[in-house]
Amino acid sequence: MHLAVVTLFPELFEPFFRTSFMGKAAQSGTLVVHLEDLRKHGLGKHRSVDDTPYGGGSGMVMRPDATVAAIEAAEAALASAGRARRVLLTPQGSRFDQAHARALSAQPALTLICGRYEGFDERVRQFVDEELSIGDFVLTGGEAAAMCVIEATVRLLGGVLGNEDSTREESFSPECGGLLEYPHYTKPVSFRGHDVPEVLRGGDHAKIAAWRREQSRLRTETRRPDLAATKKEKS
Repeated sequence: MHLAVVTLFPELFEPFFRTSFMGKAAQSGTLVVHLEDLRKHGLGKHRSVDDTPYGGGSGMVMRPDATVAAIEAAEAALASAGRARRVLLTPQGSRFDQAHARALSAQPALTLICGRYEGFDERVRQFVDEELSIGDFVLTGGEAAAMCVIEATVRLLGGVLGNEDSTREESFSPECGGLLEYPHYTKPVSFRGHDVPEVLRGGDHAKIAAWRREQSRLRTETRRPDLAATKKEKS
């Protein structure tokens, strides 16, 4: 996958792309990364990328000319990958979830655009393919949100994780019926009065599978009743 990130703070991403499986993906060539400094496309002596809003109001708004120029420069740097799917990180976007991550992982090239200040000039939206939000809250900038999207997406690429099955039976996966994942246990068998369930120690794989399905259902109904209700409606 070819990935470009448009940001005012490329230095925030440099350690991120060197760490853990992200670093492995970049070193192996599975992930090709380009960080486009939005400030380079600012106007005037001070490289301004924002200006006051028409109609008045507090804060500053990111200019469309500087933002779109940065997007196009980022994709030019990834020219071998062709036109990237452009994703704007904004609280007004669709709620990012595991289905989005799987869809993005199938894209050969992505460009993620991180905002700051009061957000983007509305015309920027005419130059992107979709808008994503990681939740109903507001961040100072889109960089942390972009990292969440990147990590959730890149871990689904083939060969990135040591165990390919790690992305199968997990929360929200088709293998878990879109529900929360069942509980996990490891050694010791007993810890401060809490024991590993007997069924997991018995070696009967059919019983273990049935126990895990039931635990997944119960955990989802308890912790995410909204998600459990949605699955019941679709069934």
